[in-house]
Amino acid sequence: MKIAVARYEIGAPADFAAFARRQRRELAEAAAAGARIAVLPEYLSLELAATFAPDIQRDLPASLAAIQRYRQPWLELFAGLARELDMHVVAGSFLLDTGGGRYRNRCDWLTPQGAPLWQDKLQLTGFEKATGLIDGGDALKVFEIDGIRAGVAVCYDSEFPLPVRAQYEAGARLLVVPSCTDTDAGATRVRVGCLARALENRMFVAQSVTAGLAGWSPALDVNTGQAAVYAPMDRGFPDDGVLARTADGQRWAVAELDFAAFEAGRAQAQVANDRDWPDQWQPALQRAMLSPAGSDPAP
Repeated sequence: MKIAVARYEIGAPADFAAFARRQRRELAEAAAAGARIAVLPEYLSLELAATFAPDIQRDLPASLAAIQRYRQPWLELFAGLARELDMHVVAGSFLLDTGGGRYRNRCDWLTPQGAPLWQDKLQLTGFEKATGLIDGGDALKVFEIDGIRAGVAVCYDSEFPLPVRAQYEAGARLLVVPSCTDTDAGATRVRVGCLARALENRMFVAQSVTAGLAGWSPALDVNTGQAAVYAPMDRGFPDDGVLARTADGQRWAVAELDFAAFEAGRAQAQVANDRDWPDQWQPALQRAMLSPAGSDPAP
């Protein structure tokens, strides 16, 4: 199974039709590369704020309220493209109105049959908390995808091991990470989180990113990082854990995912973090004790 993850340059579409034309063009490129799954970045829906007047673009509450009129066209667009291109489309994330002026950062996953699946972002960044508008999700999901199981961790969620571990224990062997970061430090944090989740759980992790400058938007102003697909750093996989990464202006990183290799290489693996995970829960390891100097016997 091939997966394509986007390094998506934020634009300023004049209207929804222009946005739709770009999505068709970009996803057709991923399909032409053989991708069965294409992953777009977090906050993709906020690009649609560019279709409104400048005073709405610059005002986050106003722009979140305004883009809600595109919710149904958004779902219809990506469901139609998933059917037409015969692939799974992970449509980044849409800031969805849940009532009372509150929003959730929802990642939509459209199957080749056009069926909608979704995962809300669980952990909120400092920026998201400061808006006073966004709530974290309250459900953790795993999807059955072409005979394998997959989960979603939206950006910051990739930096938390326990929910991803729960997805792994529910059968997930692929984690997709739509992301949006505005500093090199933020991009590094998500990249390191993705690598750690791949190592701990012996799974593939596929990260898409936003790129470029969008000075008209308070949320999409600066965008950094490279899209990449990660694997465990062990025998049978790249030493640095990187199966594919964008470079030199590439729009997509494409990788072949060999899920059978996880089991085939298990006996030759140098480490077994996934199997050794329960060893952390020994009672003696649940609480660290302060050990004064000289209190332990010499070896």
